[in-house]
Amino acid sequence: MKNKLKLISCAFLLCTSAITSAQEVVIDKVAAIVNSGVVLESEVRDLIQTVKNQSAKSNQDLPSDAALRVQVMDKLINDALMVQIGERMGIQISDAQLDSTLTSMAQENNLSLEQFRTTIEADGVQYDKFRESIRTELITGEVKRGSLRRRIYISPQEVSNLLSAMKEQTNNDVEYHLGHILIEFPPEPTQEDMTAARDRAQKVIELLNNGSDFAKIAIASSGGDKALEGGDWGWKNINEMPTLFSEIIEGKEKGAIIGPIRTGLGFSIVKVKDIRGRQVVEVEEVRARHILIKPSIILSEAKAEAMLQDFREQIIAGEADFAELAKEHSEGPTSVKGGDLGWADPSIYDPAFKDALASLKVDEIQKPFRSSFGWHLAQLTGRRTLDATKQMNENKAYQMLYQRKFGMESTRWIKELRDEAYIEVFEPSN
Repeated sequence: MKNKLKLISCAFLLCTSAITSAQEVVIDKVAAIVNSGVVLESEVRDLIQTVKNQSAKSNQDLPSDAALRVQVMDKLINDALMVQIGERMGIQISDAQLDSTLTSMAQENNLSLEQFRTTIEADGVQYDKFRESIRTELITGEVKRGSLRRRIYISPQEVSNLLSAMKEQTNNDVEYHLGHILIEFPPEPTQEDMTAARDRAQKVIELLNNGSDFAKIAIASSGGDKALEGGDWGWKNINEMPTLFSEIIEGKEKGAIIGPIRTGLGFSIVKVKDIRGRQVVEVEEVRARHILIKPSIILSEAKAEAMLQDFREQIIAGEADFAELAKEHSEGPTSVKGGDLGWADPSIYDPAFKDALASLKVDEIQKPFRSSFGWHLAQLTGRRTLDATKQMNENKAYQMLYQRKFGMESTRWIKELRDEAYIEVFEPSN
């Protein structure tokens, strides 16, 4: 198998390099073989340049090109593995879903989609390549969530215990902005391997205590899944952290360097980058109904949109009833209820659907729009603000427990994938 893959790689190089006998131009090269797929040198170069551009914008120092290449290769190999899993699982991101995501990204930056594209290209990134990289991120996110959901179990007793602890805890309103560096063990580590990893972790702590840049070291040395983001774990309160970390971090001051913390994956080093009090946010629920039309080979995107626009005009003119049209035409499971979705937290909906409801007044009907499920005609029928309820607290506790376990389980899962995969990395040519 290994020799066969090498032959495939060599054939690829020959096909893309020799244009004429008088002049050889290498169009692209294989940087790594990942099972039956490849990572191309152009992908490595593009991601390295993207990381450099982002770091320049934020005045963030980077490690050496060699160290940066190692981290970039790791990410691209991990992405390749997860895309392969996504193909086996049948996960697909349509162009409509992709456009919806890109539109949301543009809106988050207060830009139109065209302005967003111009900004991307101004950074020296080809928009088509950026667009496909977002498709890959969406696929890998779906694969990771789907695969880890089956590996993470949270018992009702764990939720109950956490709820009790939250009631007793006096500093539950404190959040910590954390940075994380993982000095990994190799597969099936010996005592010597563990001692060597601890020595490396101690050296990292020494560098950090002497003023070295945390993010730069994380990019260069961390085996964690946030390495290319400088090890940034974001804001977490004590209940959202892995238990092993929360017991050590609680009460620490801003700037504290904590570790090395021994885990099953290696030695962790954590920095408290900042501390803040949790803001109290009221929870808003919305009630809506919709008519869903799914495009097909027979029914085009344009035809689906036109059908819903016609329905909207009939309803506004008083010539048709929303609920009756939903019962007759909607393809969603709520069609029997006239499209009624009931009361819900809008965050549970597809981003495009959530954004559409956010812009409506009560009883207003949105113009037809596309989500990952198809074309919708949606009407907001109610909006209310609720205080925290028992169910919401239970959901919150569940999510905290899930986040505690997700990070470590994600790193462990990816490590298992790599151990089971055929991976061959080629040295870059000078």
